[in-house]
Amino acid sequence: MLQQVNGHSSGSDAQGRESLREDLQEFLGGEVPLHQLDDLTKVNPVTLETVLRCLQARYTADTFYTNAGCTLVALNPFKPVPQLYSPELMREYHAAPQPQKLKPHIFTVGEQTYRNVRSLIEPVNQSIVVSGESGAGKTWTSRCLMKFYAVVAASPTSWESHKIAERIEQRILNSNPVMEAFGNACTLRNNNSSRFGKFIQLQLNSLLVPRDHQMTGAAIQTYLLEKTRVACQDSTERNFHIFYQICKGASADERLQWHLPEGAAFSWLPNPERTLEEDCFEVTREAMLHLGIDAPTQNNIFQALAGLLHLGNIRFADSGDEAQPCRPMDDGAVRTSALLLRLPEDPLLETLRIRTIRAGRQQQVFRKPCSQAECDTRRDCLAKLVYARLFDWLVSVINSSVCADPASWTTFIGLLDVYGFESFPHNSLEQLCINYANEKLQQHFVAHYLRAQQEEYAVEGLEWSFVNYQDNQTCLDLIEGSPISICSLINEECRLNRPSSAAQLQTRIESALAGSPCLGHNKLSPEPSFVVLHYAGSVRYHTAGLVEKNKDPIPPELTRLLQQSQDTLLKVLFPADPEEKSQEEPSGQSRAPVLTVVSKFKASLEQLLQVLQATTPHYIRCIKPNSQGRAQALHREEVLNQLEACGLVETIHISAAGFPIRVSHRTFVERYASLRRLHPRAPPDPHSPSPDEGHSEGSPHAEQATLRALLQDILHTLPALEAATPAAPAGATPAPVHCGRTKVFMTDATLELLERGRAQVLEQCARCIQAGWRRHRRREQERRRRAAVCIQAAIRSWLTRKHIQRLHAAATVIKRAWRRWGIRMAFLASKELDGVEEKHSSQAPRSPSSFPPPLAQTKLLRAVTHLWPLGLVLANAAVGVHGFPRKLVVFACLQLPVGSPSGYTVQAQTAQEQAGIMSIRALPQGSIKFHCRKSPLRYADICPEPLPNSATGFNQILLERHRLGHV
Repeated sequence: MLQQVNGHSSGSDAQGRESLREDLQEFLGGEVPLHQLDDLTKVNPVTLETVLRCLQARYTADTFYTNAGCTLVALNPFKPVPQLYSPELMREYHAAPQPQKLKPHIFTVGEQTYRNVRSLIEPVNQSIVVSGESGAGKTWTSRCLMKFYAVVAASPTSWESHKIAERIEQRILNSNPVMEAFGNACTLRNNNSSRFGKFIQLQLNSLLVPRDHQMTGAAIQTYLLEKTRVACQDSTERNFHIFYQICKGASADERLQWHLPEGAAFSWLPNPERTLEEDCFEVTREAMLHLGIDAPTQNNIFQALAGLLHLGNIRFADSGDEAQPCRPMDDGAVRTSALLLRLPEDPLLETLRIRTIRAGRQQQVFRKPCSQAECDTRRDCLAKLVYARLFDWLVSVINSSVCADPASWTTFIGLLDVYGFESFPHNSLEQLCINYANEKLQQHFVAHYLRAQQEEYAVEGLEWSFVNYQDNQTCLDLIEGSPISICSLINEECRLNRPSSAAQLQTRIESALAGSPCLGHNKLSPEPSFVVLHYAGSVRYHTAGLVEKNKDPIPPELTRLLQQSQDTLLKVLFPADPEEKSQEEPSGQSRAPVLTVVSKFKASLEQLLQVLQATTPHYIRCIKPNSQGRAQALHREEVLNQLEACGLVETIHISAAGFPIRVSHRTFVERYASLRRLHPRAPPDPHSPSPDEGHSEGSPHAEQATLRALLQDILHTLPALEAATPAAPAGATPAPVHCGRTKVFMTDATLELLERGRAQVLEQCARCIQAGWRRHRRREQERRRRAAVCIQAAIRSWLTRKHIQRLHAAATVIKRAWRRWGIRMAFLASKELDGVEEKHSSQAPRSPSSFPPPLAQTKLLRAVTHLWPLGLVLANAAVGVHGFPRKLVVFACLQLPVGSPSGYTVQAQTAQEQAGIMSIRALPQGSIKFHCRKSPLRYADICPEPLPNSATGFNQILLERHRLGHV
């Protein structure tokens, strides 16, 4: 059951007031210091007094951000705090698993929107509405948010993408100083007040890297530039920053070129001696250069702005005769402005002094001299026209520089920075449009959060006690209602195109809208005016010049004059179009409805609200501590009025008792159905009725019943998830969650719990998938390894067989060749020895025993017999054996046994076998010569490759492996 206690006490109930006072004293005297309360929903009771006390305590402790339910309250510190917006702190909030657990900051809102873009819950487009009074810090907040997104959303993967992201980031950040220089000014309430509204669309791309959105571009849409400030400012205010930057930052050559001498006074440049932080000309020029505006184009821009300053110095003297045009009081100002704008001097002067009128069916042209006031109005209109076109051109150049192709981005985050609520001593059409825009944004907040959320609770079946809140629909009906409203009455005066005084307009507004409770009266005002009771306070609007500003007349001769300019920039701003007709002065009966300033602003505002309604909005309420802009000073009355006007107390009430997270049944089941794995449901009872009994299959009722059954199963897992939470206390209350008719309502804590359980289930599933994949991969690797081993074994076996076959074939060839060569050598040696035998046989005596040789001859034969193998050994020593084997051979040769002296036959088989000499086939006959180096035989020294341990290399004839025989 959901109950809400309204924080407003009844004035008639004294007991209730006393109870509330006691609760307030108990809260203020509690143990927890007020400056440590990061969320105002923890305040009890929720009243303006308690909220103000908390904000004041935090502001004194230099804590400028506080959560207030769905809204972030930002107090302007009015002093530089660099460490509060450093890139390191941006990355800390971006990398935090739960940024909401950190201290409240605008980076928390930025990170939440960035994470919501990546979420699966629709819609993915986000928007941040920065609201507050003028001077509350909206522009600074938007600037810091842009820097935050430029840091966290520029994380590409490749080097080329990194360069592109850096260039886009730099251009987006450089658009700030340019837009502020040309669109911001110093007002009574703010030194850097935005005089235009802007909606910045940061475009994100998730096509290249899913789940990681990269910023690819941006688009800027502007609303209602206060161009009247160019020619009209309050005495204590200033013109746009760019005029002061030119006068203070231009070099000597540029001053000479733009005719800006030292100490030059311009009527459109009040307070030139007042210097602000925004008067930085070099920063603006460098930013324009990064946006693609080169130096010559910048020179043309600044030259045109200098021409507007000189145009403001043109003063006209009253001629006293309506038939004579007014004379300029300073011809030098006319000449200088014509020179800088590159306009012909005489046509410029004639256009400012003479009005062209077309009348009759024949469209006759009449030329009428203008009065002094009309000349000043036409001069101001010319300046406002040039500046407005220049501002729109700058916006288009910035968009063309930073905007991405629509096909290259998928989602966006919108930053809305509009002018704050304003109330000056003199308020005109600009303040009416500004406050009207603030009323529309407040209504968007009320409709989206305060009213729609409570109505949704009732529709979904939640028991809810409605919280009273301030609805500004009545004020909007007064301003834009149909059929009669302030805007419709002003537009009607413009359509009728009749002369009407300020008093007549006041009377008509008060008489036509007298029944509206938001229309006030100020009878003591000396000037015609009316009062509107806005949500942020009452504002008095002067009716003088209201209709003329709404018409925003542009005489056609001014446009034709600017089309004659020889300046390249003005040619772009005012292209020649012969078919162009003036919208303000249509001809004949074809008069079209006049498109007024209010009509155009209302149409653009409706378009903006449509964009906001299509996104998930986030709100930042900027509070202005004091009107003087002093640090460490908080004026209670001013802050109290702002808190009451924006409905912050009601917002806190609803946020404290409501459910900020609302998800449809189908989305909830699709996202958290995996939680059923933690605690499987028991099998259903076959005797129990089915939940979709009585409904046909596929019907909406059956589908809804199925979803509800799944929802109950998921919600049953919440107690177990809470028990499994390590930081959960023992007696913790269950997470608040309510299942409505079509949606599930829950708090941030419940969502965090569900997301933690979902992450746990996904982790378990991931582990199972990883285990299965690893097992499958190991099996595949083992199977492939066995197959590879078999293939390798087969290949090696085949290669070995082929190698052995080649070796066998080579050995067979070698053996065949060796045997053939051995046989040939043996044959040649035998043939040679046979010839020697026959020769010695014929010379020898027939019976050697009959002629016994003498004793000396017998000794000589013995020596020859001993030394003959030694000679062969020494002759073949270079190719024979070496070392110890050689010595053994020589020793064996010298110890040959002596045979019988009676014959030539030597039988020494046993000794010769031991010495390594196998046989001596023939003994030499006749005289013997000792050969030390070469055998006497032709083929004795030819031998194949000898083995290292063999006795080869001797005379082949004498050393054959045969046993010795008789010669």
